[in-house]
Amino acid sequence: MSIRADNRHLYLQVIDHLKQDIEEGIYKEKEKLPSEFELAKKLGVSRATLREALRILEEDNVITRRHGVGTFVNTKPLFTSGIEQLNSVTKMIEQAEMKPGTIFLSSSTQDPTEEDIRRFSCSPEESIFVIERVRTANGEPVVYCIDKVPKKILPEIFPHREESLLLILEEEANRKITYAVAQIEPIGYHDKISPILECEPETALLVLNQMHYDEMDEPILYSVNYFKADKFSFRVLRKRI
Repeated sequence: MSIRADNRHLYLQVIDHLKQDIEEGIYKEKEKLPSEFELAKKLGVSRATLREALRILEEDNVITRRHGVGTFVNTKPLFTSGIEQLNSVTKMIEQAEMKPGTIFLSSSTQDPTEEDIRRFSCSPEESIFVIERVRTANGEPVVYCIDKVPKKILPEIFPHREESLLLILEEEANRKITYAVAQIEPIGYHDKISPILECEPETALLVLNQMHYDEMDEPILYSVNYFKADKFSFRVLRKRI
């Protein structure tokens, strides 16, 4: 079926057409798409036009192209959140009507690194409490978390094996986090973390680095969260000023 039905660039029409086919189940999640030759012939466009559309669809995480193997439909993200919203991982999982869980990996008190001293404005003599956990949704590992908190702000008994660290800090340490400065970037397969999250070799990770601040603008928590890119989608609300 040709898609020459409007005056937009052909690659935009191809994108819309393929997205609609995926939405309607013509091409199912994890299913291999027809070859470029077959798709181009079916849509009535050149292979160059098709490749441009596929390139953009891959950037949008709709499909994955495996060299020498083919093009596959990605699974839809289970969790979607505006990155401008300061939600805990627990809250994101609950909003998707799934049960959050935690696989505790380790906790330790360490000397601060040079980056820690800069982030927390602390002295080299102050200790940093470091926690490594895997967060699960209905028992499936979806996020690998590394959290750092200055030891001085924590109570003697700190229930760090619980779910939401933001809630624990508020209830046990009397530190309410009000905002965070975040940076997000995609990475490919990670030799350590991808196997823990049970990722397929082609599954990317979204790394969210965040420094959290309390009501007095004091840095309280630094976190590095590795999200499975096929499970999470982050959006940003941008306003013209």
